[in-house]
Amino acid sequence: MALTGRAALLAALGSLPVGILEPSWTGLLAVNGALGLACAVDYALAAPVRALRLARSGDTSVRLGEPADVHLTVTNPGGRTLRARVRDAWPPSSWPADTEPSASRHDLAVPAGERRRLTTRLRPTRRGDRHADRVTIRSYGPLGLLSRQGTHTVPWTVRVLPPFTSRKHLPSRLARLRELDGRTSLLTRGEGTEFDSLRDYLPGDDTRSIDWRATARGQKVAVRTWRPERDRHVLICLDTGRTSAGRVGDAPRLDAAMDAALLLTALATRAGDRVDLLAHDRRPRAQVQGRSAADTLPAFVNAMATLEPELVETDSRSLVSTILRTAPRRSLVVLLTSLDAAPVEEGLLPVLPRLTQRHTVLLASVADPHIAEMARSRGSIDSVYDAAAAARSQSQRRRTADHLTRLGVHVLDATPDTLAPALADTYLALKAAGRL
Repeated sequence: MALTGRAALLAALGSLPVGILEPSWTGLLAVNGALGLACAVDYALAAPVRALRLARSGDTSVRLGEPADVHLTVTNPGGRTLRARVRDAWPPSSWPADTEPSASRHDLAVPAGERRRLTTRLRPTRRGDRHADRVTIRSYGPLGLLSRQGTHTVPWTVRVLPPFTSRKHLPSRLARLRELDGRTSLLTRGEGTEFDSLRDYLPGDDTRSIDWRATARGQKVAVRTWRPERDRHVLICLDTGRTSAGRVGDAPRLDAAMDAALLLTALATRAGDRVDLLAHDRRPRAQVQGRSAADTLPAFVNAMATLEPELVETDSRSLVSTILRTAPRRSLVVLLTSLDAAPVEEGLLPVLPRLTQRHTVLLASVADPHIAEMARSRGSIDSVYDAAAAARSQSQRRRTADHLTRLGVHVLDATPDTLAPALADTYLALKAAGRL
């Protein structure tokens, strides 16, 4: 039960002339007694809240940054019209910080025996699952003096998926893939190491590709064409340890790594390769294996939605052991982790030879563009010190990358905006060279 502002205003207006003309307890009691009676009648005529039936429908998943509509259906089984104010409560991260409170509040009128549907539009600002909180309903009488109030629990979950902003780079990489496969209108011979077919010799073809046996059997010079190997295994490993929690710009490093992983997954599945996912710190946090080409990318997006960085040091020995169990045959292992000297030298380097002797390893790391800006800064004592600190950080990353390269690891260090396309280009280069 709640008293409305209208009732308070009427009480003040009724008491004012009594207090001016004939101040007495009798006058105040007469005014407020009549108002109290009106409130009691209004409360009795308000539709009961607990008898209402509520149900949800609408979106169950949405990409980060996009809107999601969740519908709430209110059924009034009683005999009185429901005039109500409804608050559909969700976690604060379900809307941007500057969103008005009215986004979750609705005015509602439901005649007896009917139902109405309300729509709450969410625009989540974080990945993961957003669970609906309680629905609070305040039912008013026809006079609007006193209201009934109650809450209902109506469960609903909206999963906020990674935004996959790097998908804009996919068409250009698919065009490059078609060139490698020899499936373009250009006179480009398919590259790779897997035999594809024979065709007639054309001026400009490499004479080393001539098939002399086929030429001897036929009337024309025949050349072999090649294509990149298919049905290779790619294992993408996301490091979810403490280094992935470091923010680069407005987002953690883990988000940039996820975006690069999604672009590589979309490209590799189109190339006919099998792609698996492993997210690991001290233990596996998410794993996707054995999905068909059509199901791989949706499964990756769904698995990444709830991943968050863990503030623990990554157990590299456990990570390598899990990779070796997950990929028993030769594979391309893509490690999306940090190039910071301490975690790599103390954790990864001692166990890396076990991995490189069986698999092709590509390590991709998210670089902070602010470090490059600091390295170029001059003009004051503080900026010179900043430049010196940035240059030292860059030197340590290059030294760590050189050490990894000597052990046979392909190293990629790029900013969040360029990491995804650079990783896709590196994959295509390895595929063209037959290194998978």
